[in-house]
Amino acid sequence: MRIDLTVHIIAGAVGIIAGFVALFASKGERVHRRVGMVFVFAMITMALMGTTMAFVHDVAPWANGPVGMLTAYLVVTSLRTVREREAGSRWVDVALTIVVAALTVTLFRFGFAVLASPTGKLYGMPAYPFLVFGAIALLASVGDVRVFRSGGVHTLRGAPRLVRHLWRMTTALLIAAFSFFLGQAKVIPKPIRIVPLLLLPPLVVLASLLYWLWRVRFRRSLRGLTVRGPQTASSDTSSAVHRKHQTLLHT
Repeated sequence: MRIDLTVHIIAGAVGIIAGFVALFASKGERVHRRVGMVFVFAMITMALMGTTMAFVHDVAPWANGPVGMLTAYLVVTSLRTVREREAGSRWVDVALTIVVAALTVTLFRFGFAVLASPTGKLYGMPAYPFLVFGAIALLASVGDVRVFRSGGVHTLRGAPRLVRHLWRMTTALLIAAFSFFLGQAKVIPKPIRIVPLLLLPPLVVLASLLYWLWRVRFRRSLRGLTVRGPQTASSDTSSAVHRKHQTLLHT
């Protein structure tokens, strides 16, 4: 087996396992933060390695490539949402926004091209995967623009900050789960290669995503979540020291 493929598979397996642990761990606590960082590095490795292999080995490059880059983008921007910001890092967010805008255009372009083609397929795939991932990229692009207009990611507080973090990180896990359990079903032993069974892990991730979005965005309930917002320059010394010792929800 090629080294690049081996790294891709191992990173993907580690990412999915770490993602499920982080999904059910107490949000903001030590286990969640540490396992979450394992998830971040594993997912970025898996996504970038998959993108590279897609173009180098010509494995459906204009399908696998953009989806791999989108997955890495979601993980990176989710992490940056809840990490303390460094001065002068705004250009990184601008670059990431340009990347996801390019991915949006690419995915929709191929999606509509497939719809208009005589075969209705590209790389043996119908149009809907391109359009679904294009919609995810578009949603992320719109979110980035709105955040820039409001002053940048570092200005986010409370529920909006958590929603941005949660939906991006969980969507990345959802993409990985669908890719492995359905896209790579052939590597799963035949006795358990049952479609309803293989659908279960991705559906668990999707249900968790919907639950947290409902709870944080619509109910505005942060109970049980350990969160710290970025410090403000106008705060006095005593309150700044107090906030410094609060736990930050990293991943």
